[in-house]
Amino acid sequence: MTRITRTHVSDARGAGRMLFDASAGIVDVVERMHRTIQRRPGAVGRPVVEATKGITGFVYRSVRGSMKLIGKGIDASLAPLEALLPAGETTPGREVFVSIMNGVRGDYLASTGNPLAIEMQLLHDGVALDIESPASRFAQTGSPAPTGKLLILTHGLCMSVQQWTHEGYGHGEALASAFGYTPLYLRYNSGLNIAENGRLFADMLERLVSNWPRPVDEITIIGHSMGGLVARSACLAGEERGHRWPGQLRRLAFLGTPHNGAPLERGGHGLDYLLGLSPYSAPFTRLGRSRSAGIQDLRHGTITAGSHRLVPLPKGVNCYAIAASLGERRSVLADRLVGDGLVPLDSALGRGKDRNCSLRIPKTHCWVGYRMGHLELLHRPEVYAQLHSWLAGPAP
Repeated sequence: MTRITRTHVSDARGAGRMLFDASAGIVDVVERMHRTIQRRPGAVGRPVVEATKGITGFVYRSVRGSMKLIGKGIDASLAPLEALLPAGETTPGREVFVSIMNGVRGDYLASTGNPLAIEMQLLHDGVALDIESPASRFAQTGSPAPTGKLLILTHGLCMSVQQWTHEGYGHGEALASAFGYTPLYLRYNSGLNIAENGRLFADMLERLVSNWPRPVDEITIIGHSMGGLVARSACLAGEERGHRWPGQLRRLAFLGTPHNGAPLERGGHGLDYLLGLSPYSAPFTRLGRSRSAGIQDLRHGTITAGSHRLVPLPKGVNCYAIAASLGERRSVLADRLVGDGLVPLDSALGRGKDRNCSLRIPKTHCWVGYRMGHLELLHRPEVYAQLHSWLAGPAP
């Protein structure tokens, strides 16, 4: 029989909050549709924004208020129980579920203090490091002594640290064994703005390097998908905040990173625009726009706070880009429209329409894997071989 732990109750509280908040949001959509039908505007034009009035408005307010009251009551009743139970261990399945929830609505989870919101951590061998005393992790477990070479891997949108390993194999552990790195894995809320995650990552690296049990000689970061944008944003934040760790950064490797954006998010933004053209469909844009800030940043590959702008790659750092294509060979259809299923080839290689929109990654630092999907970049032996070849070269 499974023992109920603090983790189970915490997850129930978090899921309950999401459910009742979502229900209240749906009531808002229905109310706006009701008011639109009452007003009977033209098929095209400005949406109706005011709430319903009279008895109808009272009913909607009552339903919405009842949902919130019930939700708060359930949450309040579970809180004391959570404090009394023993802490539970997470499972791979739970980590995947929580990571997906954070990718889709992570900014909402963080702003509402939802227990499901992920706090940024660096993990070693599946266990979170104490950034203020990272040596304690190695002393307690008898792990190999930490080296002065750090390999940090950052996952993508809606993904978890566990997905860096496939059938017992992982690029991180293999490269660490080959080159004497200490491998660390970043766990973060991928629904937050990329710039916010970049700032948090930069601050964490600064503290990590300051408290590492021996001098850090070299840092290499490998980012998959959004993780590559978070790494670039961290470099920018570290430079702007005068951090010391960028001086130890030697290599950045991007696996399927949408430097110039991802078509799926641009499609979602376009759908919102089309729905907003008619007052009858405009209420549904509320549902579409509920996707997280992190997802919306993928429209153009935005790594800065505020408006999008092109940020050059960090100076003095060897940067590499690996892209994938589902096609068997290069073609306009496979490269521009299909790519690896999520990211077009040019976006993954940082190539813009002109040189002013390009990251200018040298051709010798770019590699394309054919008949390969976005997630396969995490475990395909050809990808490892190319990473191994690059990392074996001299550091800048």
